[in-house]
Amino acid sequence: MKGWEIFVHSVRLVLRNLDAAFKVSAVLYLVQVASALSLYFNPPPDFAGGEVPTSLDGVAQNFFLGLLAVIASLWIAVAWHRYVLAEEHPQGWVPRWHGSNMLSYLGRSILIAIIVVLGVTVAALPVGLLAAMLPGLAGLIAFALIGFAGYLFFRLGVMLPAAAVGRPIKLGEAWEATKADPGAIFVLALIVIGTSLLIQLPSLVGGSGTIIDLVYRLVTGWFATIIGISVLTTLYGHYVEGRPID
Repeated sequence: MKGWEIFVHSVRLVLRNLDAAFKVSAVLYLVQVASALSLYFNPPPDFAGGEVPTSLDGVAQNFFLGLLAVIASLWIAVAWHRYVLAEEHPQGWVPRWHGSNMLSYLGRSILIAIIVVLGVTVAALPVGLLAAMLPGLAGLIAFALIGFAGYLFFRLGVMLPAAAVGRPIKLGEAWEATKADPGAIFVLALIVIGTSLLIQLPSLVGGSGTIIDLVYRLVTGWFATIIGISVLTTLYGHYVEGRPID
């Protein structure tokens, strides 16, 4: 199955280049760790329940660190794409800054997110009627909708590595580039979603909200982040640049 081959290739890409993966992400990922710790120790107030914050310091801190975490995520993504696709090797523990590429990456991410939300909303209307008629299949139908969202994201997601390496492509070009294997990309989306759920299973079974669970999510989150970026890298390299999947 090609979808499985793409996923395995992406995982191997990380495992074969663990040293580079750590160099482009380790220091920057600490910013995301700081943001998660801030949210853990300063949980946002429950406005719906009538809770009023006694101090704005925690809210401001969460916002500031959250903003830095977004920047760090973009920085990591662009650095990893460029390492694999443009052979831009990290020279230290903080990768090169490519501000314009990161801004382009962010803009395209927002555009893709809007399209995915609209696509799922339109698909949910008839699917919702089906779920009402067949309540026993509600869980399966919900998973199929999530899979459809993943399918749309990966079909258009090749725009992101393209922006990272400074060779931007349009929506239509991205859709055209990935049209040859829609089944493989849908399978890939299901594999990625299924793997994400499997990783989160200990938190769901053991209960969330503990410091141990937070540490677990931060550690697994690093692998999920790098592998997720690698999936997009593989899709772009294969469907846009014509690279083989070994």
